[in-house]
Amino acid sequence: MTVWFITGASRGFGLEIAREALSRGDSVVATARNPQTVLDAIPGGGDRLLAVQLDVAVPAQITDAVDAAIARFGRIDALVNNAGRGLVGAVEETSDAEARAVFDVNVFGLLAVTNAVLPQMRSQRSGLIVNLSSVGGFVAWPGWGVYAATKFAVEALSEAMTHELAPLGITSVAIEPGPFRTNFLDGTSLSVAEARIDDYADTAGAAREWAVDSNYGQNGDPLMAAKIIVDLASYAELPERIQLGANAVNDVAGKLERTARDQEAWRAISLSADYATS
Repeated sequence: MTVWFITGASRGFGLEIAREALSRGDSVVATARNPQTVLDAIPGGGDRLLAVQLDVAVPAQITDAVDAAIARFGRIDALVNNAGRGLVGAVEETSDAEARAVFDVNVFGLLAVTNAVLPQMRSQRSGLIVNLSSVGGFVAWPGWGVYAATKFAVEALSEAMTHELAPLGITSVAIEPGPFRTNFLDGTSLSVAEARIDDYADTAGAAREWAVDSNYGQNGDPLMAAKIIVDLASYAELPERIQLGANAVNDVAGKLERTARDQEAWRAISLSADYATS
C-alpha cells in the first residue's frame, strides 16, 4: 500500500490521481485550500482518505499538512506536486505582480512542499516525487513565456533532485502533459495578463483566444493521465521526464530536432569559445 500526498487535489489531475490511488487500495493525503471540496468530490474515501487544508504559498499550512499525514499514516511514500496556476500573456504584457503570483505557487510552493516532505523520505530511504510540469516546461510558445518559465524551473529542480536523491533511494520525475481536458483553462486556474499591447495581437493575443476556444476540448484524457501517474509507484526505474499526450510528445521531439540542427550549424562557433589547446 502506497501513501500518497497530493497537492491541489480538489480538482483536475490532483483529484483524479487521488481517486485512482484510492481505487487501488492506497491511502491518500489530499490537500486543497478548502479540504471540504475534496470530501465532497470523494464522499466514499473512508479512513484511507485524509483531506487537509493547504495553500502551498502559506508555510505554516505546509508544515501542518505534512505533520497530519505522518500522524495519520506514519509515512509518505509518494509526493505529487500538482498544485499550480497558469498565466497567458506576452512577456512584456505581464506585470511584476502577475509574474510573482504564478512563481509563488508553481515554483516556490512546490519547493517548500518538497523540502517539507523530504526529511521523512530520507529517513525511510525510499520515496517517489512526481513533479507536475508541462510540455511548457520544455517548449515555450508565444503568450505563455512566464508560465513556461515557472515550469522550466520545475524541470530544473526535478532533474537535479533525480540525481541528488537516487543514492538515497528516492525517485524524482517530471511529468510533461500537453493540453488535457481539465479546468486548467478556466478563469479559476488560468490568469490572463491585464495589459494588452496591440503589437502582440497575432502572438500572445492568439494564445488568449486559443485558451478560450480550447477549454474542455483538449485531447488529453485526465483519467488516463491519473492511471499513468499512479502506476509510477510500481516502477523500479523512471526517466527524468515523461511526456503525456501526442501534443507533448510531438512538441518535445520537434524542439529536440531544432536544437540538434542549431547545434550542428553553430558547432564551430560554439567550440571556438574555449581556450586554444596546444
